[in-house]
Amino acid sequence: MTAPRILIVDDEADLRELVEITLVRMGLDVDSADSLAPARALLKQRAYALVLTDMRLPDGLGIELVREVATEYRNTPIAVITAFGSAENAVTALKAGAFDYLSKPVGLDQLRLLVQSALRISMASEVQSRPHDTTAKESPLRLIGRSAVMQDVRAQILRLARSMAPIAITGESGSGKELAARDIHAQSARVDKPFVAVNCGAIPEALMEAEFFGYRKGAFTGAADDRDGFFQAANGGTLMLDEVADLPLAMQVKLLRAIQERRVRKVGATVEEPVDVRIISATHQNLVECVERGKFRQDLYYRLNVIELRLPPLRERRDDIDLLADAILTRLSAGGGKVTLSGAALDALCGYSFPGNVRELENILERALAFANDGIIEVADLALKANGATVESLPQPAEVPVLEPAPEPPAEFAQEPEQGSSAGASPTDLPLSLPDYLDQVERDLILRALGKTRFNRTHAAELLGISFRQLRYRMQRLNIREPD
Repeated sequence: MTAPRILIVDDEADLRELVEITLVRMGLDVDSADSLAPARALLKQRAYALVLTDMRLPDGLGIELVREVATEYRNTPIAVITAFGSAENAVTALKAGAFDYLSKPVGLDQLRLLVQSALRISMASEVQSRPHDTTAKESPLRLIGRSAVMQDVRAQILRLARSMAPIAITGESGSGKELAARDIHAQSARVDKPFVAVNCGAIPEALMEAEFFGYRKGAFTGAADDRDGFFQAANGGTLMLDEVADLPLAMQVKLLRAIQERRVRKVGATVEEPVDVRIISATHQNLVECVERGKFRQDLYYRLNVIELRLPPLRERRDDIDLLADAILTRLSAGGGKVTLSGAALDALCGYSFPGNVRELENILERALAFANDGIIEVADLALKANGATVESLPQPAEVPVLEPAPEPPAEFAQEPEQGSSAGASPTDLPLSLPDYLDQVERDLILRALGKTRFNRTHAAELLGISFRQLRYRMQRLNIREPD
């Protein structure tokens, strides 16, 4: 079996020699070129498992070679070498089709990790392209849909799976962002490595660094043993940063360094360790607006948002509702007999706006399943909110309490009518428990704000004139949870 062959394109002889020695020691064959012209000639002569090119060459720019390889040699991954601090060049190359990049001075550990990732991609492409290969089975995507917009999303997922470029998934809550991230991982050459999903808004700020990067024994009170963080847990695989807009600015700085350097340092450690992770971020917030308001670092935004994948809300893909409903009901009723929707019930679902998207559809069907008779779900079983609900006129959440009239105060606390007032004027009612009454009023106001913003906690906090963290604390204290 012949060893994989790598093509190095760089006009610095010393760097070419260093990379060649490193790759030969890894058991690889190497060709090299000092400019674009000989590199193009070599590409026409043989197949390569990886092309590694500098960005600046005597007869042109490496970005030209990136575009050519991405277009004409689609099964050949290409990576670029950028000058120190040239983050813009790296982002440009990734958007043009490069699967990864290295920064000068080239670190040998990072070079080896990059080459190993490229070899996994090449091997996966080779297996999938073999004729009559019954072992090359493509994993089905978790995101289903026959609508044109979803077919486009599914096609993008298959393309993005071949790259190492960071991906930012945007979409409303409940639209399937984590499913899309898992699909990208499952279709990539990293499928046999870990997929780690992290909800950035659920980690206390004081613990963030330890959770992301790990810690050494004795680094702080309670650190009884060494522990890996999310980056180490996802090493070789994919790290999904969900609700990344909720990260505090101090943590954003540390995350940016970890992504750029591909090295992390545990809390209490003195040395950094290399990590090989593909970053996928997701948020329902508008990161551009967050950058403009100073809530999110612009340099981190550009690092994370190299390629954007937008997931459409369910109201933009109504053609998929019957397909989704059938898949959900099949899963929910597994082992209990087939359950179907009546024609009227399906029409009702197709006419509903689904502010909670696919997550809300699943919740509606799970509830309806409990009321269905003879395996048929009727319109009444769905218990839909007011038909045609929109963002501007959302119905109040089901758990909004109805404030009962306050009880009559004891006689000894009844107000005496003021002099000159009407003898028939009723005194002001007082609640039995002022703290309970105020909690009930606060809960009602928070739920109304959350209902108006479709449970967007950031916008709800702005409507209420409090910070996001204050709102989260109050929601926890009052046991207010987002409806499924």
